[in-house]
Amino acid sequence: MSIKKHVKLGLSALALSVSFGSINTAFAAEDPIKVGILHSLSGTMAISETALKDTMLMLIEKQNAAGGVLGRQLEPVVVDPASNWPLFAEKARELLEKEKVDVIFGNWTSVSRKSVLPVVEELNGLLFYPVQYEGEESSENVFYTGAAPNQQAIPAVDYLMNDLGVERWVLAGTDYVYPRTTNKILETYLKDKGVAAGDIMINYTPFGHSDWQTIVSDIKKFGSAGKKTAVVSTINGDANVPFYRELGNQGISATDIPVVAFSVGEQELSGIDTAPLVGHLAAWNYFMSVDNDANYDFIDAWVAYKGDDAAVTNDPMEAHYIGFNMYVEAVKKAGTADVDEVKDAIIGVSVPNLTGGYATMMPNHHITKPVLIGEIQDNGQFSVVWETPSTVAGDAWSDFLPGSKDLISDWRAPLRCGNFNVVTGKCGGGSADVASN
Repeated sequence: MSIKKHVKLGLSALALSVSFGSINTAFAAEDPIKVGILHSLSGTMAISETALKDTMLMLIEKQNAAGGVLGRQLEPVVVDPASNWPLFAEKARELLEKEKVDVIFGNWTSVSRKSVLPVVEELNGLLFYPVQYEGEESSENVFYTGAAPNQQAIPAVDYLMNDLGVERWVLAGTDYVYPRTTNKILETYLKDKGVAAGDIMINYTPFGHSDWQTIVSDIKKFGSAGKKTAVVSTINGDANVPFYRELGNQGISATDIPVVAFSVGEQELSGIDTAPLVGHLAAWNYFMSVDNDANYDFIDAWVAYKGDDAAVTNDPMEAHYIGFNMYVEAVKKAGTADVDEVKDAIIGVSVPNLTGGYATMMPNHHITKPVLIGEIQDNGQFSVVWETPSTVAGDAWSDFLPGSKDLISDWRAPLRCGNFNVVTGKCGGGSADVASN
């Protein structure tokens, strides 16, 4: 064979290789960005979490209709951890190892998040967590788009104390880490404000608790001591339905003993008769009733997506809206969906919220949020009775617990520490949970 023929064959092979390489590159560029959706679609938390799954599907559908991100479509991967906390970890591992998702949006309860946390850290995943929580945690792999205690619990107590004159306090919660840690913070905060230990009643019930007659009777008795009394509720999931029903049965009105809830929104109220509950309160960072064009657009999109004129929106849905848009902007900014690139790119990203302002991702992986107190109306909506004058940046570590008051979190280089002690000048060494819970 001639040298000329060898050269021609070599060039042909090279051209074929380049051609296939170009095709493979094109296919690679068009691979979808896989979005894991980790929400309970059955069990006690389905009442709250199913709407969050549907919110994510709606947002993904809208983004794909606009061309996706970086020319790539988004592919949702939905799993059901079924309100089973260990199963959350298994499903998160399935999403990251088997499904190879680029990001996960999910969880509601803190116990489910804590189940997932070591998995996303081990496998270097990304988790966007959309629900208010107890703080005392900061992970490089988690973005906390719900409220920290200083963005919900503390302002709510201040409102009850300063505006309503509350002197006695019932801290009622479901028996798991979020209510217990939040109430530990609130108990310390109240005592620092001069509230006597005898004026604080603390009660915990299991998930799905249904027999509230005795507990509500005890609350009623506690509130009959001649001092203005309020209930601060961290009751979660479907246990709220019989709790509020029993309040009505025993004639406890908002005038007598107001309840301010941290886990009851429009979705939960849609399942009960709200007439006896008019005047009771909730503290969130968003309400469906907010008068804002962006909010109206979101509501219209949600009603159309659900095909139900009675469909309601709520705070964790807005948190997913914010978190999803932050993720999209971070991927664009990074030019890739690579986890480490996105983690760096997202800090400082600002996107519109649904209350008329902007949410910014802070170096501690928490966001800025307004704080709103809403009063339950007889149509199941909330009328905003109080709000902060501007947005509040979320604190990863509470100023009111001895084990965490000197800690800050900053995931930027060169610090890259979730629990830096400003007194000792040292990083705690772990990403999360170094304070006493």
